[in-house]
Amino acid sequence: MISRHDVAAVRASSRASSLLQGVRRLAAAAVLALGFAGVAQAAIDAYTFKDDAERARYTELTRELRCPKCQNQDIADSNAPIAADLRKEIYRMLGEGQSNQQIIDFMVDRYGEFVRYKPELNAHTWLLWFGPAGLLLVGAVLIGVIVVRRRRSDREDADMLSDEERQRLAHLLDKNRE
Repeated sequence: MISRHDVAAVRASSRASSLLQGVRRLAAAAVLALGFAGVAQAAIDAYTFKDDAERARYTELTRELRCPKCQNQDIADSNAPIAADLRKEIYRMLGEGQSNQQIIDFMVDRYGEFVRYKPELNAHTWLLWFGPAGLLLVGAVLIGVIVVRRRRSDREDADMLSDEERQRLAHLLDKNRE
């Protein structure tokens, strides 16, 4: 027969299970809400262009220039306030009829070569362009030197056997062949 204590325990267990399930649902809802909060705040620029060529120039320029705050995002993808200002500035300059090079030069004068994803090759950027290849070359030469030294060391170690050790080694090798 089922006692009152058993019924009370089942009811308490059921309430705890319901409470735990409610907490899980609340946590899942909070995670979803936080996940969508970033999407809801994403900046959307609504610019009107006189033709598709101007829209393509705008897209090309915003993809070519780096956000000064984000550092590894172009200004087209960045939600930083400075990126929004730069997009507005590009739109304004396109509206004034300035060329892509004039716009890029303006941005470089204002923010430095860093603002470009592909900086020009000049005296200030040669290390940026050739540094990785130079480091790779130095690493390959270093590995080559280490390999050559180890091979020489191994040969010298093999030549350091005395006559007695060589005879013993020959005897052991002959013994293993039998």
